[in-house]
Amino acid sequence: MNAGLTRHALRKQPWTFAGPFVTQCLAAGLVSGALGASSSMSDARLDSAARQALTESSIPEMAVLFVVVSVYLTALVVGLTMTSSIARQSRDIALVRAVGATPGRVRRAVAAQAAMVAVPATMLGVPLGALLARAWLTGLTGHGVIPPGVTFHPSAAALPAALGITVGASLLGALIAAMRPARVRPAAALTETAVPRRRVSFVRTAIGVLLVAGGVVLSIRIANGDPPQADGSSFFIMLAMCVGAGFLGPVLLRMAAPLARLFGGTGALAADNLAVRAKALSGALVPLVLAIAFAMVKVVTHTTSVHVRGAPDPAARVWTEYSGTAVYVAFAAIAAVNTLVTVLLARHRELAVTRLAGASRMRVLAVIVCEALIVTVTALTVGTVVAMATMVPMLHGMLGTWVPYLPAGQLAVGLAAVIALVLLGTVVPALVAMRRRSAVESLAVDP
Repeated sequence: MNAGLTRHALRKQPWTFAGPFVTQCLAAGLVSGALGASSSMSDARLDSAARQALTESSIPEMAVLFVVVSVYLTALVVGLTMTSSIARQSRDIALVRAVGATPGRVRRAVAAQAAMVAVPATMLGVPLGALLARAWLTGLTGHGVIPPGVTFHPSAAALPAALGITVGASLLGALIAAMRPARVRPAAALTETAVPRRRVSFVRTAIGVLLVAGGVVLSIRIANGDPPQADGSSFFIMLAMCVGAGFLGPVLLRMAAPLARLFGGTGALAADNLAVRAKALSGALVPLVLAIAFAMVKVVTHTTSVHVRGAPDPAARVWTEYSGTAVYVAFAAIAAVNTLVTVLLARHRELAVTRLAGASRMRVLAVIVCEALIVTVTALTVGTVVAMATMVPMLHGMLGTWVPYLPAGQLAVGLAAVIALVLLGTVVPALVAMRRRSAVESLAVDP
């Protein structure tokens, strides 16, 4: 029965595992590339002067931090995407429970799915990470940041480390997602797949508030400390607040949902949809907020520094900091799109019912766009709050100012990028879902 459930899930709903596969592939590349870059610099054969120059560049310490950040970010994002995919199978899990499957059998089947996705994704991602790390080190030498004698060599620990992290995170996320469906009575589980629960867990909300409040307090405490130490600690503070925002995601989306009613009848339908699917959509908030906060902290810190000091930073330093940030932002952005696509494609029956009730394709798309705008506004608001809470105390400690500075042009580009990202994960798959089959055919297919 374990193998049957696993094969059924992978054959019937392969698109639900596309997101975890892509995310795990990128995660493996991130981990293996970071390890390779770090070991290449530490093992490079350099004379004393070149070694001293490499040490003074602080790039080896940055590479070690890159490894640590990659591990934390991978465990979080991979776990989230796998959770979303397994949660999509709640109805199938309820059905196999109804015919006699024990909770243990369900958990083993879910673990097998996670492993079958994670292992090939990791095997593909490790060489991809080697290519990216080689390009990064080449860019560092080309900009004169590190000595030209540093060349990339793959780390022997890259494959086992990447496998351990991606498979472990996938298993953990999948088992957490299957925990309740595997234990709950089949009849109750089937009811919940038809009518999603709207009640928000008090424990989940309390954890979210604790993480956000703790991040704010720690950010204030490190503001008056050593600037390099504060800069290194800011990521983990920001990560804690982003995770906290994810726990609070259903509450935040339900609070923002009434804004959609400003768009009239279409907005009212979008508001109702958001209220019902707030928990599913909240899975996209963590990577979205991460991407927004990552980019905002790094860009605004740089622009504020230039504005306050009245002199541009060295081009090599800007390239070094922005290149690393771009990798993290891209990783989080892809994870957000994957989650949004998974949630949207799971609604093909709902879209079909709306079409059969008389709504035109444009009306359905208008509802999706309204929902996407509310998700975008929520993510931008939360991401900005997280970035400001992380960055403002740090700016005061480093530059003596409480006022961040961001040119209007860069702000406009950032807003456009976030809007395009959310629309890519919602409107595009909606078009595909409605074009792929008729409404009657969609209703004839099990969700």
